[in-house]
Amino acid sequence: MITSALWIALGYLLGSIPFGIVITRALGLGDLRKIGSGNIGATNVLRTGNKPAAAATLILDAGKGAIAVGIVHVMVGPQVAHWAGLAAFVGHCFPVWLRFHGGKGVATFLGTVLALAWPVGLAACVTWLAVVGVMRISSLGALGAAAATPIWMWVLGYPTLVPVGLIMAGVIFWRHRQNIERLRAGTEPTLRQKL
Repeated sequence: MITSALWIALGYLLGSIPFGIVITRALGLGDLRKIGSGNIGATNVLRTGNKPAAAATLILDAGKGAIAVGIVHVMVGPQVAHWAGLAAFVGHCFPVWLRFHGGKGVATFLGTVLALAWPVGLAACVTWLAVVGVMRISSLGALGAAAATPIWMWVLGYPTLVPVGLIMAGVIFWRHRQNIERLRAGTEPTLRQKL
C-alpha cells in the first residue's frame, strides 16, 4: 500500500510540472499567467505567437500522463498505473507549485487515456476532432470528449477504467465551468476568434 501511494504521489508530482510556464519563460515570452486567458496550457502558449512553443507544451502536457501510466505500469502493475495516471492529470489541473491553480487538463487527459487504453484514447481524440470540426469551439470539443470517454471505456471493453474516466470528466467539466457559462450565453469564442 505504501509503495502504491508513493507511485501515485510521483504521478501527481510529474503531472504538476507546468511545462507551459517553463517553456515560455525559457524563451523569454513572458509570464504565461498574464497572457491571454492566463491558462498554462498549449492554447494560451499559442497566443504568444510562438507555434513551436505551443506544440512543445501540448506534447509535454500530454506526455506527463502517458509517462506516469507507462512507468507505474511497468514497475507496479496496471491497477496502480490507472491511479497514477489520474494523479498526473490532477497534478496538471491543481499543481502544488502554482498554489493549485493549473490548466484545464485536456492534453494531459488525452495523453493519460491513450496510455491507459489506446483504443479509448483514439476514440476520445476522434470525438474531440468531430465536435470541434462541426462547432469550431475548442472547449465544446473538450467537454464532448470528456463526457464520451467513460462511455467509450465501457463500450470498448475497459470497464475497470470507468471510475477513472468519470473522475477526469468531472474535473474537466469543473475546470471548464466558465466556458460552460459562456456556451450557455452564446458568447464562447470560436477557434478563429481565440487566435
